[in-house]
Amino acid sequence: MTAGPHLPERTPRAKDQPTALDGVLVVDFTRVVAGPACTQTLADFGAEVIKIENPDGGDDTRSYEHAEIGGESAAFLTLNRNKRGIALDFTNPKALEIARALIAKADVVVENFSGGVMKKYGLDYDSVVSSNPRLVYCSISAYGRKGDFALRPGFDPITQAESGFMSLNGFPDSEPVRTGSPIVDFATGMSACNVILMALLAREKLGRGQRVEVALIDTAVALTGFYGMAYLISGNNPGRFGNSPNGSPTVGVFRASDGPLYMACANDRLYRRLVTEVLDRPDLVTDPDFSHRKARTANKEKLRGIISGIFATDSLEHWMAKMKKANIPVGYLRTVEEGFNAPEVRGRDRLSRIPHPTAGSVPNIETPLSMSLTPAIDPVAAPLLGQHTKEVLRKTLGYDDRRIAELAEAGAFGKPIPSRGTDE
Repeated sequence: MTAGPHLPERTPRAKDQPTALDGVLVVDFTRVVAGPACTQTLADFGAEVIKIENPDGGDDTRSYEHAEIGGESAAFLTLNRNKRGIALDFTNPKALEIARALIAKADVVVENFSGGVMKKYGLDYDSVVSSNPRLVYCSISAYGRKGDFALRPGFDPITQAESGFMSLNGFPDSEPVRTGSPIVDFATGMSACNVILMALLAREKLGRGQRVEVALIDTAVALTGFYGMAYLISGNNPGRFGNSPNGSPTVGVFRASDGPLYMACANDRLYRRLVTEVLDRPDLVTDPDFSHRKARTANKEKLRGIISGIFATDSLEHWMAKMKKANIPVGYLRTVEEGFNAPEVRGRDRLSRIPHPTAGSVPNIETPLSMSLTPAIDPVAAPLLGQHTKEVLRKTLGYDDRRIAELAEAGAFGKPIPSRGTDE
């Protein structure tokens, strides 16, 4: 396997800057994608996030096979930055006592187990709210915690398929295509973060917390956006349109003589600039077949053929320069490697390397969120399995070494795991 690109060390934040979520304690029972994406954002902005994992293998993403470094997977490193990790065996009563003690101190609990799991262990909202009325308790699931499908498991691509979202992706003459990145998972994680923050604000007014919920299927439906709304208005089932929404002849991938570009010339003003200032074809403005948007849509194949033929006559850089000068929205069609090394990305200082206990250092993709007064904390790599168990019990729950040793002997943390990093 080839090594990744060179990444700079991250520039530390100013020491005197506060954090947005300082003092907020989050107990994180999540795994895989949506839940960890939510809690990572909370951790990035100063919340103390304690990630609880099964000592037998931990979060499923630890074994994902995209790539690994220092024995940790790319997926796990992507989603669990800035968290402290502990390992608890929920089949052990002592471990459940620890979980309940942490919940009693928490501001936020986030869980995305299959339906019924938290209730089975006495960790569901109704079981714990009496000990902590100010608790914000967020459940993330595929189909919701109530109703006929509450116990049905589901994952991002399943809800992409079942919601109709997947039917919008791909080309008209091919099967629907799921998004490469699990967009429903990530969007659900963002929504969960939003609803938690709203509940924390509401707590200041109401004096108590509440149960909040997000579901993958709801997010997938919402992501159909105006195509879903158009169906509800017209009754017409939207189809796939590839790279050109509604078959627009001036939006999508075009090829210069030496490579592709993506153009989004989506209104009359941009179209006029395109054909007069870039393509040198003012006749395409006055021609009744192309003079207004509806005419262009009706004659889209003809117009697209004309535009494609012109682009093919010269180089990519020639057309990019002309379109940028005319202020036409256009971009290079890049691979991940090309995108991550492009000036538009590198200039944002969002890619760096951060220390890691077994790998030495690991790549880091910075949070996309920026705050001027309370910026994100300096990133700490995702924890090793159970790395902070003793530290959390000492500092958060006040347990002494003798009690921790007794819990370990009783099997609360599972079987002893050979140390791969520091526990402090």
